[in-house]
Amino acid sequence: MTHLRRGTAGSRPFETVVTPESAGWGFSGLRILDLAIGTRATFHTGDEEMIVLPLAGGCDVTCDDERVTLTGRRSVFSRVTDFAYLPPDSSVVVRTPNGGRFALPAARAERRLPFRYGPADAVPVELRGAGQASRQVNNFCTPESFEADRLIAVEVLTPGGNWSSYPPHKHDTPGEEENALEEIYYFEVAASPVGAPGVGYQRVYGHPDHPIDVCAEVRSGDVVLIPYGWHGPSMAAPGYDLYYLNVMAGAGERRWLFSDDPEHAWVRGSWSHQEPDPRLPLTSTTERRRT
Repeated sequence: MTHLRRGTAGSRPFETVVTPESAGWGFSGLRILDLAIGTRATFHTGDEEMIVLPLAGGCDVTCDDERVTLTGRRSVFSRVTDFAYLPPDSSVVVRTPNGGRFALPAARAERRLPFRYGPADAVPVELRGAGQASRQVNNFCTPESFEADRLIAVEVLTPGGNWSSYPPHKHDTPGEEENALEEIYYFEVAASPVGAPGVGYQRVYGHPDHPIDVCAEVRSGDVVLIPYGWHGPSMAAPGYDLYYLNVMAGAGERRWLFSDDPEHAWVRGSWSHQEPDPRLPLTSTTERRRT
């Protein structure tokens, strides 16, 4: 596992860059753009398919000779956003009149699908878990919700004090029960009412061939790479809602199959006797007046 602090893995025009080469694996990638008012970023997608996902602000996205406008959002804690899909081997310009921050989840791809707009109101919003394991999942780029070659990407929002990515699970062994997927977690943490930066935690452990046992403190803009092993819980400290973007891709069929840690799998059975956290959903397609 690699924990990348915000700003430690950048390459212009991107604040953060994770490629298959830099991660030491084969398929998953992520870039973060932080653009000032009236600026633009120009880049080429190379052999990767990508999505332009507004984290804060809106933008115009030009892909070769086509253009779409993304309304975006004030923050990841204010609403579900629209997005744009970028095919491999494309020249791209992202321009933002009012400034903004944008994630580009990516996967090495073989098929060249068309440049497309993804409307916010078409994003399936799921409430997963129950009690203090409740969270919201925005399934904007899953095999069921949006066509891509290899890329799987979702947003997860966890109310302060709750755990998500729980029970701990893994997807590193190809077979009937798991589909081998390299995974990236990108985090944002809500600030306190007095403006203090928030904090969360990410646990990764227990691969027989690659011993690992980490509990990483994460803050806004941090990235955690997970090539293998049990991962979870993702812990939202009391008072600080937690957001993370999951990016997954692998060599096999585009499916999200995983196994729970057998020592903790029983937790799922307890959810049938509990209600979801009443704070959920934290967001919808309607802009919410919060930061």
